[in-house]
Amino acid sequence: MIELPRYEYVKLADAIADDIASGKLPQGAALPGERAMTQLHGVGLGTVRRAIVELRKRGLVATLPAKGTYVIGTPDAPAGAPHRNESAD
Repeated sequence: MIELPRYEYVKLADAIADDIASGKLPQGAALPGERAMTQLHGVGLGTVRRAIVELRKRGLVATLPAKGTYVIGTPDAPAGAPHRNESAD
């Protein structure tokens, strides 16, 4: 099976999710600001913003206007694995 390339924002979201899973970014920790993340990861501002949206969809972070983005959860599955939206019973 051929693996398709992933978008840069998905790669960034996966990298941040890995940091959350490893405890490098514990629950309650603030993510660096968007502009700082562009420099840290060598990507554009749009990529950072899309990655944050992706992390919010995964339930890993929440953004408070004028306050920042904070870790609120931990990943259920390893990065790169398909994300499940259904609840586990």
